[in-house]
Amino acid sequence: MVEISASMVKELREKSGAAMMDCKKALVESSGDFDKAIEWLRTKGVATASKKAARATSEGLVVGKVSDCGKHAVIVEVNCETDFVARNEQFVETCQKLVDVALENKSKSVEELTAAKCGDKTVADFITEAVAKTGENIQLTRVTYFAVEGEGVVGLYIHKLGGKMGALVELAADKAVDSEKAGELARELAMHIVSTKPEYLNKEDVPKEIIEEERRIESGKADLEKKPPEIREKIIAGRVDKILAERCLSEQPFVKDGSVTVGQLLANTSKDLGAQIKPKRFALFILGDSQ
Repeated sequence: MVEISASMVKELREKSGAAMMDCKKALVESSGDFDKAIEWLRTKGVATASKKAARATSEGLVVGKVSDCGKHAVIVEVNCETDFVARNEQFVETCQKLVDVALENKSKSVEELTAAKCGDKTVADFITEAVAKTGENIQLTRVTYFAVEGEGVVGLYIHKLGGKMGALVELAADKAVDSEKAGELARELAMHIVSTKPEYLNKEDVPKEIIEEERRIESGKADLEKKPPEIREKIIAGRVDKILAERCLSEQPFVKDGSVTVGQLLANTSKDLGAQIKPKRFALFILGDSQ
């Protein structure tokens, strides 16, 4: 019998959003296995749909930059120890310098950016100097670089309140489009992504094991026990479809106009611009969540 500590219950509560008593019971039922405990809570309908409901937090900034041509962009997360330093002008300037170097060097990883030149020194040495000036540990946590191949644009949005979240999205087009209008659409979709936090572009991108997990969870819910098999299957399919739609960018109601989905918005805009526009990929950075 695994001993369930108060800290384990607290951690599960933070990850699931469920009540303390429910979390304790879930841990007991699952012998302390957190993944099984979350699944148990979801089966009982007392946990959120995503295991990422509670994301780790730390201090620092998410920063990004798009090239003048709109076809290259980078987003970077830089961590520090305290919010005081994160709001310090010197730290902000350090982060901006790092993102400038990342875009200039087309850095696709932390390793590439760390080795890149920053003036007469490497980025690694530049960060070491910044640590000495601030008196806090500064860590370059992650980097994502997008470059458009062919027609299309990249959009960037950094949340204005504290710079704790940001997103990049690449829109591909089948022919040349008005770069200003397409760029504005890309920025709005990046803002949408920060707001709604999708996990996939389309339902087709959802792994089969995720779909099966959702089916298993829905199948185990008590309100379906007495339903006829054919009705039960229809309800399960409908619920799973709804859950997946909430996680897929193209299926989500557009944050600035809930009467249309992102997919419908893109279809309408494609007609207006005379070219087929589709999202190719996106990157969502939430400070402290470097999964």
